[in-house]
Amino acid sequence: MPLVLDPAAQDLLFREARTANTFTDEPVTDEQVQAIYDLVKYGPTAFNQTPLRITLVRSPEARERLVQHMAEGNQAKTAAAPLAAILAADNEFHEELPHLFPAFPQAKDVFFAERTAREGAAGLNAALQAAYFIVGVRAAGLAAGPMTGFDPEGVRKEFLDDDHTPLMVVNIGRPGPDAWYPRSPRLAYEQVVTTV
Repeated sequence: MPLVLDPAAQDLLFREARTANTFTDEPVTDEQVQAIYDLVKYGPTAFNQTPLRITLVRSPEARERLVQHMAEGNQAKTAAAPLAAILAADNEFHEELPHLFPAFPQAKDVFFAERTAREGAAGLNAALQAAYFIVGVRAAGLAAGPMTGFDPEGVRKEFLDDDHTPLMVVNIGRPGPDAWYPRSPRLAYEQVVTTV
């Protein structure tokens, strides 16, 4: 076997995992979310940046505020999911770099003094962390429904501030009835990988 990860875990994380569109009403606990984060925080980023910020939308009032900013096709499932999480990039992540990257604490000022450099790095590295988060949700035995169909500026004004850029909203829970679309095709190895 070229992969050392148990085949059942491979299925749980990738082959059998799907984007859920419906969920049961079983709650997702804070303990589950903390366990997910405590696992995925070890995923690699450049300079050990940690720009991902997660806003858990739990209260009915907050959920209504979020739903109004979702694309029409995402509103009902976001309203019904046990938990919705707004994943955002913190464009001021560099303030943590002296602690997070002690091998080169000057990286904060050498590479990220300019806001445009920070925004680019925050967007890329928070997107990496968002992908790790989705896989972590699967590792917890839950389903994730990540969505980019929403009004980013509306979500930012409603839940964040000028230093945070919303990337996606992820519905989280146990999959409900008819949760999956049919599996879409993937590109074959030969279509993607070249050797030089």
